[in-house]
Amino acid sequence: RPRDKEEAGKKDVRRRTLRCFRFKFFLLVFFFPLETRNMSVFREIAEELRGMSIRTFLSQVLGLGLIVTSAFMIWKSLILATGSESPVVVVLSGSMEPAFQRGDILFLHNGEKEVESGDIVVFNLDGRDIPIVHRVLRTHERREDGELDILTKGDNNYKDDRVLYDPGQEWIHKGNLLGRAVGYLPYAGMATIIMNDYPIVKYCLIGFLALLVVTSKD
Repeated sequence: RPRDKEEAGKKDVRRRTLRCFRFKFFLLVFFFPLETRNMSVFREIAEELRGMSIRTFLSQVLGLGLIVTSAFMIWKSLILATGSESPVVVVLSGSMEPAFQRGDILFLHNGEKEVESGDIVVFNLDGRDIPIVHRVLRTHERREDGELDILTKGDNNYKDDRVLYDPGQEWIHKGNLLGRAVGYLPYAGMATIIMNDYPIVKYCLIGFLALLVVTSKD
């Protein structure tokens, strides 16, 4: 009946209005205090910077530089120890589920041992900036030069990775490999995914941490 449809439409509008009101109330109650606290933190940092002498400021900047340099040296040491250009990577897709989930951190090693079927490897392809984490499906050693041909596939994919390789390319080789996965931390890289999806978050976080270090009193 037209009247019943009209009444149902009015009820649906009232329900949507109520849900919208509840959502706005939730934002007001929970996020407004958080925003207020964040603004107070930024005001405190600004006051610290204004009251800081040039010598103290330069000393804090030097401390920040030492932290960055130390992190760089640790990263380079990991590269030398593992033989991999990128000894720690984050799983960015769900192509390896259920073995690895999106956001897992993998630890890599790229030694002299040849990869075998079943190994989980991280490799680069020409023209792609982001490495791929997939399982070795099959290997084949060439008779003429002894080079190892490698075919990979994601556990959650229907087909092998030849659809990802360059046109006419059927195998990848040792030069494409960043390393073999030797360990992992589940979901420890979700922050990296968020910063990768929303670069503004990364820049804000870096800037905020730098301000905290510079204005630290210790």
